[in-house]
This record gives sequence, structure tokens and C-alpha cells, in this order.
Amino acid sequence: MSLHALEEDQEYINLQTELVRLQQYIKETNKRVVILFEGRDTAGKGGAIMRFIRFLNPRLFRVVALSKPTEREAGQWYFQRYIEHLPGPGEMVLFDRSWYNRAVVEPVMGFCTKKQYSLFNKQVVQLEKMLIEDGIHLFKFWFSIDAEEQKRRLEDRVHNPLKQWKLSSVDVQAQSKWKDFTKYKEAMFRKTGTPQSPWVVIKGNERDVARKEVIRYVVNRFEYDKKGDTNERLSLDKSIVTEVFDLISLNECINK
Repeated sequence: MSLHALEEDQEYINLQTELVRLQQYIKETNKRVVILFEGRDTAGKGGAIMRFIRFLNPRLFRVVALSKPTEREAGQWYFQRYIEHLPGPGEMVLFDRSWYNRAVVEPVMGFCTKKQYSLFNKQVVQLEKMLIEDGIHLFKFWFSIDAEEQKRRLEDRVHNPLKQWKLSSVDVQAQSKWKDFTKYKEAMFRKTGTPQSPWVVIKGNERDVARKEVIRYVVNRFEYDKKGDTNERLSLDKSIVTEVFDLISLNECINK
């Protein structure tokens, strides 16, 4: 479904209405919201962000998609360049990939050392605990697709001139390193998912279903004026969404 077609989808419009009301509440109450969009290559992170922000006030949100660290940034504390982009009062920041690059992509591709990987896992839970204690609302989404769907989307990127800019060296190896990505993804869930900051796994094979469930998840976590006035379902579809913060929920997501 295209962006235009989504705008003819009443369910999507209703969820966007809820989201716009939520954004106004965030502004009025000086809430701070951070949303991390993670997943395998082609899983739909960028598209989900585009659909999420479609009708939001651009003065009150930012999308952060950082490129490869500069030489200076590589010598800094790993989290430093991400912290610079955290939201101020009344703001929402959406990360198109985040500090969790070091949990999956970097070790799989050999972009970090074992020591750096270990230190990341030691520090990230502490960091997120501090952010949450300071009042930041943190959401961590992992978009999950199967190998065949990824293969199809990668081939589309190769042949579609409007999507070729998305291709990277990581994309090229996404299929051959599928098992390695799975190994580190599962370790990330196990080491960094907590009751206060769970991983929210979204089945992403059906893109538009996944995109709507992300919006639904976020608005579901706040109480704001006129919440639910659209009469749209705000409860989660557990066949699409799973929270991962313990070994039981990890096992439920092991093949996602």
C-alpha cells in the first residue's frame, strides 16, 4: 500500500488522529519521547518512520539517522553522538537505527572489537535506566521479517532506481550472514530487554499492518485528552506485537 493509499485507509487516519492528539499532549506536558527503530536490512524501519510522522507537527519531532562515525566521533564515548540528539521538553525523537548498531550490525560485520561489544552491553542497560529515571519515555522497536521476504525486498532495491540509494555494504551481505544476525539479535534481546525497557518485536512481513501497530503501541502507552474518541482499536494485536523482556518472551520471538 502506498503512502497515498494509506491516507485513504480510515484505520490509519484514525490512528494518526490519535497520534496528533498525543503529540499535543506531549507538548503541553513537556514530555520527552525517544523511539528507536531497529531491525534487519529492508525490515521497514524507514517506511514506518515516514508513516508515523506523516501528520505530526515538524517543530515538535526530529528524525535522527546518523551516518558512519567520523574519526573524531570514533574516539569519543560510544553513546556520545547519540546523546546529543536526545529530546528537549515537549519533543519526540525517532532514531532510524540507534546505539544498538553496536549490538547487532557492528559485531556481525566486524566494525567493532569484542571488548567494545562487551562494554556496550554492560553500559546500555545502565544508560537506558538513567534516561527513564530522568523522565524520558523510551520505546525500542525491532521490525522482524523472514529470509524470503528480505530476499525479495533486496532484489527490489537492486532493480528499483528510486530505492538504489538504500543499498549498502551491509545490505549486500544481509542474506549470507542471516544466521549471524539472528545470533546477535537474540543476544541483544536477552541482554538488553528489561521490564522497564522491553524490546517490542513487530512482525513486519505485512508492512502496513506493522506500521499501524507501531502507532497503536505508542498511543496506547499514554493518557491524553480525547484518547479513543476515534473509536479505533488501541489495544495491541498480540499476533503482530510481542514485548521481549525475559527468557519466555525471548523464546516466543526466537524465529521472528
